Amino acid sequence: MKLIAEFVKERRKEVNLTQEEFAERAGVALTVIRKIEQGKTNLNMDKVNLVLKMFGHELAAVSSKELTILSK
Repeated sequence: MKLIAEFVKERRKEVNLTQEEFAERAGVALTVIRKIEQGKTNLNMDKVNLVLKMFGHELAAVSSKELTILSK
């Protein structure tokens, strides 16, 4: 599975947007895009979802029980 950082950076580049342009279109601060692409782990899930929504994706909380079921 690709890291979110790689996914966002690759997709942003595919649509030929700078970090600033992408942040504006996603409705988040430039620092949010930079932190996501740097792989920072202390991000606001709502902000990450605004970014992922641009590509038709969304993060959701998953319990450890669900992860165990999904990994089988």
